[in-house]
Amino acid sequence: MTLGALYDFLDTLSPFATQASWDNSGLLIGSREDEIEQIYLSLDVDSALLEEVTPHSLIITHHPLIFGGLKQLNFAKYPANLIQMMIQKKIGLIAMHTNFDLSHLNAYVASLLDFKITESKEFVSYCDVNQSLDDLALHVKRVLGIEHLRIVKAKEWVGRCAITTGAGGDLISKIEADCFLSGDLKYHQAMEAKENNLSLIDIGHFESERYFPECLANYLKNLPLKAIMSNSKNPFEYK
Repeated sequence: MTLGALYDFLDTLSPFATQASWDNSGLLIGSREDEIEQIYLSLDVDSALLEEVTPHSLIITHHPLIFGGLKQLNFAKYPANLIQMMIQKKIGLIAMHTNFDLSHLNAYVASLLDFKITESKEFVSYCDVNQSLDDLALHVKRVLGIEHLRIVKAKEWVGRCAITTGAGGDLISKIEADCFLSGDLKYHQAMEAKENNLSLIDIGHFESERYFPECLANYLKNLPLKAIMSNSKNPFEYK
């Protein structure tokens, strides 16, 4: 199967044109004419993943490896070192970032939590949960396998909950809910939320988006290629 044919399939599934203006989703390494023998699915590209990927494969990630403009390629440092390795092994790369958040990932995480989405506004999915904040936090910890949660308690009761996977802190001023679940929440964002009577549950960036491979894999089952879920590792460790 050619990389171009696979790209077109992915574009139909989750149109790349819907990505945020600041994003860099799409074909990052390789050409449409490349023949692909195997697919690897991962949240990110890291050196451990590239050690196991076989030549003439395609990696589909959530986060773009090439994000801002590259002014130089220093092969001793990230991300150029990974780009060099991929070129040497003839490995292609497609990123499905904010376009996939919109089309699939937010809804997938909501479904894992057994929440029914009642409304979606851009990168925010809204659900009616009707439970105490403490019970919601325990439910989130159990289902998403997060040992410790950071919480801002502005309300005891959560009727309507908002979810944005990854880093959604910049959306806090637009949230129309009792509680917002997202990752990478900052101190001043927490202050803003509490003063505006919005509870927060920080579900982590990696922790909330690590489901990208299994979510996308559901749509690749009928392709004439083997798709391997081989997620990157969380760079953070917790003691």
